[in-house]
Amino acid sequence: MIEAGAQAPDFKLPDQDGNEVSLADLAGQHTVLVFYPADFSPVCTDQLNVYQEVLGELEERGVKMLGVSVDSAWAHKAFQDHLGVSIPLLADFHPKGEVAKAYGVWVEDYGVSARSLVMIGPDGTVEWSYQSLSPLEIPGANLIFDALEREPSMPRTQ
Repeated sequence: MIEAGAQAPDFKLPDQDGNEVSLADLAGQHTVLVFYPADFSPVCTDQLNVYQEVLGELEERGVKMLGVSVDSAWAHKAFQDHLGVSIPLLADFHPKGEVAKAYGVWVEDYGVSARSLVMIGPDGTVEWSYQSLSPLEIPGANLIFDALEREPSMPRTQ
């Protein structure tokens, strides 16, 4: 998994509406990439619902949150509509898992990303990262808020 202090790998992925989103688009703000295995799975559904509950508070603090999985943009749109969430969902669909691989969260045996969080600072540097020990573990929103509270000089990889 990518570690704090590393330069965030560049990417350009379509969101659920087909709009291209790149790392350059996120410059100047804190961004949390939420890597999750698959749309419509029960644990992923619960995970995105948890983050939707705190999305307004994160946005008030200047944080942009983006979900990333290997599903297509069309699947993301259906998933987003089904859940009623506004978190943008990026399709790491083709080449499959390229961004997950660049961030070190790819699970080859299953062809999906590990359930992981990566916080990128305004300058494009990874400030903090977390990977669940189990695909059934939902990283709580408290982890994100704790990472935002830490001093910038502290290591933030868990």
